[in-house]
Amino acid sequence: MSQMPTAAPPVDDNHNRPAVALDDVPTAAELGLSPTSARLYNQDLAPTMMKGRRWSAYNIFTLWANDVHSLGNYGFAIGLFALGLGAWQILLALGVGAVLLFLLLTLSGFMGHKTGVPFPVMSRIAFGIHGAQIPALIRGGVAIAWFGIQTYLASLVLRVLLIALAPGLADLDKDSILGLSTLGWASFLALWVVQVVIVRYGMDMIRHYEAFAGPIILITMAALAVWMFAQAGGSIALSTPDALTGGAMWREIFAGGALWVSIYATFVLNFCDFTRSSTTRKSIIKGNFWGIPINMLFFGLIVIVITGAQFKINGVVIGSPSDIVESIPNTFLLVAAALALLILTIAVNLMANFVAPIYALTNLMPKRLDFRKASLVSAIIGLVILPWNLYNNPAVIVYFLGGLGALLGPLFGVIMADYWLIRKTRINVPELYTEVDKGSYFYSKGVNMRAVGAFIPAAIISLLIAFIPALQPVAAFSWFIGAGIGAVAYFIVADRKRQFHDVSGEPIAVPSLH
Repeated sequence: MSQMPTAAPPVDDNHNRPAVALDDVPTAAELGLSPTSARLYNQDLAPTMMKGRRWSAYNIFTLWANDVHSLGNYGFAIGLFALGLGAWQILLALGVGAVLLFLLLTLSGFMGHKTGVPFPVMSRIAFGIHGAQIPALIRGGVAIAWFGIQTYLASLVLRVLLIALAPGLADLDKDSILGLSTLGWASFLALWVVQVVIVRYGMDMIRHYEAFAGPIILITMAALAVWMFAQAGGSIALSTPDALTGGAMWREIFAGGALWVSIYATFVLNFCDFTRSSTTRKSIIKGNFWGIPINMLFFGLIVIVITGAQFKINGVVIGSPSDIVESIPNTFLLVAAALALLILTIAVNLMANFVAPIYALTNLMPKRLDFRKASLVSAIIGLVILPWNLYNNPAVIVYFLGGLGALLGPLFGVIMADYWLIRKTRINVPELYTEVDKGSYFYSKGVNMRAVGAFIPAAIISLLIAFIPALQPVAAFSWFIGAGIGAVAYFIVADRKRQFHDVSGEPIAVPSLH
């Protein structure tokens, strides 16, 4: 085990961080701390200093301004209309989910703000310094597949845009190379390169991009709703003729709210990747308040207007706002709307599907990978898996990605029970980076078997709910069931004889440029 410096150590210019001479920095041993291990610590995994953090309430708000308005979310909410829920029922379903998400994401965000560590390191608290690879790789595996899939979906919008600008390009959209046309490959690779370039400038560039994209998408979606309202003659259909009533209606409302939370199952796990650089706890609360319940109410109103307007016009329930964009008769407006959707999809992909695998890979090989190198590895994997073939294969989506997704609830339950209920937020941050066998998070050879033991039964039940048709009636609530079982199981088996100490990570922290 090698000793690492206890204050901001020097790093390469690629990260644009100020260098500190190692000779001027005391070692961990000189400060009475356990030696940090090079297998657990590097510049990107290290805790961030409290001073100099940059993520404000506005930055957190723009995360949600982008992510809530993703095309996938619109497809989900529009699906509620197609299922027979009317305007107020859709708002209620989204409202129930929004309140729960506000609470869950605020608790998760506080963890990042206090410790300053990314999700793989946060997982070491409950699962152990080596056992943390389990939640990190599950989360990263889900994200890396969806990174490729979302890039592919964005490329479909880009293809529409390119053909609108140059109709002759339609001839390049008729062949097939490994499942994608020539124009499809060009569109996919163009968006792939854009995202790689943005991420290689680090988390601070992502912060700037999200802040830039947020207002654009809010204005665009509001304008699209106004345009559709005018197209429908100033009134909309508030429900379909076969609207649900009674018990069936209420079940779909609460199922919709539960599924709305499940959509964010990935984010409630690794929200600390962003809040580790938040300025204050108040900024998290404020950003979440405006970004989740308020923004989701705005989102719900847009869904109701564009869906109700389209249904009134021709009796058809659209699948996504992109369907409306493709039908815009004015080329200039079509191009503007398509560009906005591209900006949005990139923003969502960066925050939801790119950051997590980067930290997971960095945590796997901190000696060899930093943020920039891991970002390139993640992007290459997202390319070579040919994600369009995954997306077009229902078995892959249901069994592989669905199976991994079913494990996120149990992971969340174990991690949150350990942090809030067992330790009561008392964390020895420096010992998250040591392999000393008496370290707080060494457990048994670096793995907390109690956490693994609590996770396994919760994971099995979650998978059964996801895949057994007879359990379909409770499938919408699978995330809550898995998280609840994981939390209760861990609360029962957790070692309460341990002494928990609250030790700041400032001695080994690095400047925050996130």
